[in-house]
Amino acid sequence: MMFGIHWDLSSNWAFAVSIIPILLRGMIITIEATALGFLVALVLGLVFALLRAVPLRIIAWPTAFVIEFLRDTPLLVQLYFLYFVLPNYGLVLPAFLTGALALGVQYSAYTSEVYRAGLEAVPRGQWEASLALNMPAWLTYRDVVVPQAVPRVIPALGNYLVSMLKDTPILSAVTVLEMLNLATIIGDRTFRYLVPLSMVGGLFLVLTLFSSWLVRVIERRLPHDGIPLR
Repeated sequence: MMFGIHWDLSSNWAFAVSIIPILLRGMIITIEATALGFLVALVLGLVFALLRAVPLRIIAWPTAFVIEFLRDTPLLVQLYFLYFVLPNYGLVLPAFLTGALALGVQYSAYTSEVYRAGLEAVPRGQWEASLALNMPAWLTYRDVVVPQAVPRVIPALGNYLVSMLKDTPILSAVTVLEMLNLATIIGDRTFRYLVPLSMVGGLFLVLTLFSSWLVRVIERRLPHDGIPLR
């Protein structure tokens, strides 16, 4: 009996070592999709936040509707729409790019609310002082408001980075070979699911812990009263 257990453990360890290179390739895809998706979310979310702050209702209201629509519809539906519907209108994107864009577009709705909260947290006197100095609106945002808002939004943006990382397995629905998809393929071919799925869970744990640590480091290093421009 003890020999059987020892043999099983040895077999699992050998199997785990043999599939490490495959899972590491999947981890790289996971990291790349998260990084690209998060970049899209940061940029598009800021655009949404600024458009929603425009006093004109004809701009602010449609922007608010788009944000709510993105927040209230499932990521999988948006992913399928980009992957299966857009080609009917002549826009064909690779599976990886489609998945990263779907992540970015979905999370841009959340990051826009984070930006909006950060912008509203800037003291009103800063806006009034810029107005008194006759500064253009774009210059006020660039040199006064955004540098003070960034330190306030870093923790919330970090939370969404971790959430996006954990949502990357959904990209397997459009054949992106990220970690979970590769682990499932390995399990299908070898009929051994415990080892690859456990390893993927461990790799995700390492990635999320590292991401959380990195966000805390950035948060500590940024001055709480605003980023100095010079």
